Amino acid sequence: MTNPTAAPQADPAPDSPRASFRAGVASLLPIVLGVVPFGLVAGAAAVEIGIGVQGAVGFSTIVFAGASQLAAIGLLGQDAPVAIAVMTALVINLRMLMYAASLAPHVGRWPLRRRLGGAYLLTDQAYAVAILRFREGTDPHPFAYYLGAGLTMWIPWQLSTIGGALVGATIPDSIPLGFAIPLMFIALLRPALTDRPAIAAAVASGAIAVVAAPLPANLGMPLAALAGIVTGVVVAERSTTSTAHGDPADDGDSP
Repeated sequence: MTNPTAAPQADPAPDSPRASFRAGVASLLPIVLGVVPFGLVAGAAAVEIGIGVQGAVGFSTIVFAGASQLAAIGLLGQDAPVAIAVMTALVINLRMLMYAASLAPHVGRWPLRRRLGGAYLLTDQAYAVAILRFREGTDPHPFAYYLGAGLTMWIPWQLSTIGGALVGATIPDSIPLGFAIPLMFIALLRPALTDRPAIAAAVASGAIAVVAAPLPANLGMPLAALAGIVTGVVVAERSTTSTAHGDPADDGDSP
């Protein structure tokens, strides 16, 4: 008679923390290729302004926010005061407050240690996949999923930053590393465009981002985010009101 415990289980149970962790990893893997060029640029830029490899790695580990890292590094490279660089990074990262507010109903009951760890790992990419997963409400281990997604972003970012700090100066200018960055965010945006409020918010924020791009200190980014939020809320409220009043335009049986 065969021993049922003799053969090891190949895959974790579908409702186990390990399965949720693996699902989080899998959700971010397609985006990692877009992160590597971003990290190479950040590492190389940090070394170019004279803070060295150790400074570049420390900067990346502590801040862990690509857009604000590059903005702060650029300002420091122009001999701007440290306070200006810090404030610029904070302004760019204001969108994280909106992400956190959106995640709060789903993670508010997590222990403090998990919430602090989740806050550190919060990125545009981790948020994009996590909020869709949390809204489904089908994952029995949401923290494991979030941890898998967050670490799948954190590890390649740190490694690519180190790589950029070590060999960034040898990368030819003809290789368009920066081109991968917008492609990565487009890949994140597409799965979220599932209804009219989301599409309207994306169009509004994109338009404001283009128009406000010349503003100093990257102020166009928070303005675009605010425009997207307001537009999405307004469109959602109008859709709800129209449905409540039986607007024929929103009636599924109307031609």
